Amino acid sequence: MQRTELLPPTDVWLLVRALPVPLQGATQRLADALAEIHGPRFAVWHTNEFVFGVHQGRLFLRTLGGAEVPAPKVVLIRQTPGSMHYDREVTLLRHLERMGATLVNPLAAHLLCRNKVWQTQELALAGLPVPDTLSYGTAPLEGVVRTTGLDTPCVVKSVTGHKGKQVFLAPDTHLLRGIAGALAQETPHLFQEYVSHSHGRDLRLIVVDGETVGAAVRTARNGGLASNIGQGGSATICPGEFPEAEALAVRAAEAMGLAIAGVDLLFASEDAFTVCEVNAVPGWRPQMTAVVPAVTACVGRRLKAADESAGRPLPEPTTP
Repeated sequence: MQRTELLPPTDVWLLVRALPVPLQGATQRLADALAEIHGPRFAVWHTNEFVFGVHQGRLFLRTLGGAEVPAPKVVLIRQTPGSMHYDREVTLLRHLERMGATLVNPLAAHLLCRNKVWQTQELALAGLPVPDTLSYGTAPLEGVVRTTGLDTPCVVKSVTGHKGKQVFLAPDTHLLRGIAGALAQETPHLFQEYVSHSHGRDLRLIVVDGETVGAAVRTARNGGLASNIGQGGSATICPGEFPEAEALAVRAAEAMGLAIAGVDLLFASEDAFTVCEVNAVPGWRPQMTAVVPAVTACVGRRLKAADESAGRPLPEPTTP
């Protein structure tokens, strides 16, 4: 019987998208910081490096080459939930959770963030301000755009869109009905109240363990609607400038069950905000220097809790 190689255990993982996508931006900065703090206890893994399952009643995780991979204690996930597939990445995350790993953020919170309607449900139930929203299950889209109560102008989004993609403004009912047949039918859409005061700008706040550690006003280019940096928008760093918005962002992250969150707020007026979206895998500008230390501290707290629950003495962390 062939003996399976057992890889040395690593307690902290950064789990990223499938190879060959390189680490970039915030994810690379996190990888560098975690490697410096945790040394050989840290590893970066890509989602397509594993096979997993059950053997003789025991859950296992292996590399494609057949080496057994011990489950880590803490996994920091850096793949946008909207790009995850239930039968692929989500199943891997569930497997790691069932093997005893602590996911940051938890799988349940990632799934909430994956669906924009689920988000608005949770935020509204928590008493937080959200734009009026309409969506559907199996109703035909051509019928949805003719339903009573769907007002224009409205913002149209794919329920699982991310990074500002598949978002546009429908200025009138005629246009909305005209383009209904051109929208993808595989994934539902939502139709959301247009907050005109915030056209082309929003406030991105980074929340870590109940504290706002980064803030920026993002502005679209050329008068567009979506202000995401990935869509060409610009950002002005503004920590402490909007304290009420920062408090709202903390409440939104808590309502979604997120330890680490990027909360996007719309300007209902110059001093009032509504929650546009909450992200489980946020990006941030390099100038937001408080974010990486806050995230690594968040990971460290969960590793400490895991070690204490296992009854093992803690190694001294490396000072970054």
